[in-house]
Amino acid sequence: MFPDDAQVQRVAAHLFDPFEYLMLRHAAGRLRTDFKVPLGKVSYHVPCHLRVQNLGLKTRDLLRLIPGSSIETIERCSGHNGTYGVKARFRDASVRIGRPVVQRVESAAADHYASDCPMAGHQIEAGLARPGAPEHPLRLLRIAYGL
Repeated sequence: MFPDDAQVQRVAAHLFDPFEYLMLRHAAGRLRTDFKVPLGKVSYHVPCHLRVQNLGLKTRDLLRLIPGSSIETIERCSGHNGTYGVKARFRDASVRIGRPVVQRVESAAADHYASDCPMAGHQIEAGLARPGAPEHPLRLLRIAYGL
């Protein structure tokens, strides 16, 4: 937004997605990778906003650095889309859109499932036959560091 506004561009140059920032630290040799706890199998939903921002799969790339962890990436819309998923008139369509993501999470039988988007995570949780809480990838990092 506001590509001609110098102040906006100055602020934008200093904002990062958390995993974008952490991977920049890793590229500079400044990220601790002395992980203590393997995560096992992680089913990771890539949220739409990260795909649109063209950041790449920084979260996946960082989680792959954790020994004893395998990351299954799901690049598909959860069906939530802001308020769309909670409006009564769109709820059925929202659930249909997200069903393939829910099915992938269920079939993965992973130790963890995560998304950088809390709304998408809860949309997935609502569709699971045996609900389990989604985890934010930053929480998975905390676990892996043994904190």
